[in-house]
Amino acid sequence: MTLRLDADAVVTSRRQWIALGVLCLATLLVSLDLFVMLLAVPAVTEALGASSSQQLWILDVYGFMVAGLMITMGTLGDRLGRRRLLLIAAAVFGVASIVAAYSVSPGMLIGARAVLGIAGAAIAPCTLSLISTIFPNERQRATALGVWGGCFTVGAIVGPIVGGVLLNHFWWGSAFLIGVPAMVALLAVGPFILPEYRNERAGRIDVPSVVLSLAAILPAIHGLKHLAAHGADVESVVALVAGAVFGWVFVRRQLRLADPLVDVRLFTRRTFSVTLGSMTAYSMLSGGVMVFVAQYFQLVKGMTPLAAGLALVPGMVTSTIGFQLAPRLAQRIRPGVLIPVGVAFTVAGMVVVSLATSTTVLVIAFAVECLGPGALVILGTNLVIGAVPPEQAGSAGALTQTGNEFGYSLGIAVLGSVVTAVYRGRTDGRGGNSLGEAVSSGATGDVLDQARDAFTSGLHLAAAITAVALTAMAILLAVTLRALQVLSRR
Repeated sequence: MTLRLDADAVVTSRRQWIALGVLCLATLLVSLDLFVMLLAVPAVTEALGASSSQQLWILDVYGFMVAGLMITMGTLGDRLGRRRLLLIAAAVFGVASIVAAYSVSPGMLIGARAVLGIAGAAIAPCTLSLISTIFPNERQRATALGVWGGCFTVGAIVGPIVGGVLLNHFWWGSAFLIGVPAMVALLAVGPFILPEYRNERAGRIDVPSVVLSLAAILPAIHGLKHLAAHGADVESVVALVAGAVFGWVFVRRQLRLADPLVDVRLFTRRTFSVTLGSMTAYSMLSGGVMVFVAQYFQLVKGMTPLAAGLALVPGMVTSTIGFQLAPRLAQRIRPGVLIPVGVAFTVAGMVVVSLATSTTVLVIAFAVECLGPGALVILGTNLVIGAVPPEQAGSAGALTQTGNEFGYSLGIAVLGSVVTAVYRGRTDGRGGNSLGEAVSSGATGDVLDQARDAFTSGLHLAAAITAVALTAMAILLAVTLRALQVLSRR
């Protein structure tokens, strides 16, 4: 198989890090844009008169498109050219951001957000696969992935703050323009600083596989979200079953194709499957608890959305530190030790969350748990991408990001069901189906106190379940990765 790697792909060390900075700028602004959006929904609703259903679509359509198309975009980048696809996606993202900012109706905004999701589905796998091209050295690649991963948490730190400032001083559309400067910068310098890499002899993308991947992923994500919001009703069950059936057909087709959209045989490799599965499980468990911690700050402690966001900042700071430390520690500590120890920090934090009622203690516990994922995410991503040939790096990177999307949605659905079951059992129907419903309906006195206590109990149980599950996962990782050596220092 012949690969095409342009001459400028062999770059000086200085140029490598400049290229990484360009990729990270786009990643940071996309991440920041996502967190700003969460604060903008009330203002958007008031300005455009969006219904409750339209509000959900404004929030969810971006994630649906990202999850549904990321595998396709990762594989398309391997064939079309990773730099070319990234630059196209950056241009589309910038234009769609402007359209979203000046939308005059909910439908127009939903359409713009859908296009943003299509572009966003290409940005993550393209940046990941380009990092693997720019940094062929395993140690440097791990460091670069640490910087790249840290951009997501930096976006989470400054997103609520920047969003609060923008929405306090400008109109709601300003929240959508925040990513435009990064995309302009990427388009200006990307063609000159980023290498191109594509597999010229790869076959055409199998269109039925693309359709089947969408038919599997979109119903599954919708079913999980509906399950979290409404419980196990007909709609959620039908969506999940449909996703599973189409997923089975998709896998069967990939096994028959000479040039599949996803090489599902990779999952027969124990290191690959356990690492990728653990990353998905971590996103599911820790992401779900984070959502309920944020709700606890607002609904139990009465914080404003901005104050709740600021309460999560220490956790985002420790997460950023963890992402930067992981590649350095990996030069001295084997993955089979470093990754489980990192997960142990999260387990310790979850144990404290399962017992805490004090805001200060909860903030500290959340900060401790966020210190842990750096080793798993960075070294895990490095292991997944390193396990495939260079021409498949885009599709491998897309698998890690799709797993994150699935994990997050699954975590909200599963742990949300736990919290809801505890809540209903402890309120005897007096507080509605959720604490949010009790607060919005104007519940006061003993009813509100009972509802808050019930939600807190549900949060405690969800955190305890997460601690147990992550402990088992850490043991599995220690056993599976025990033979791997430290990263080379060269």
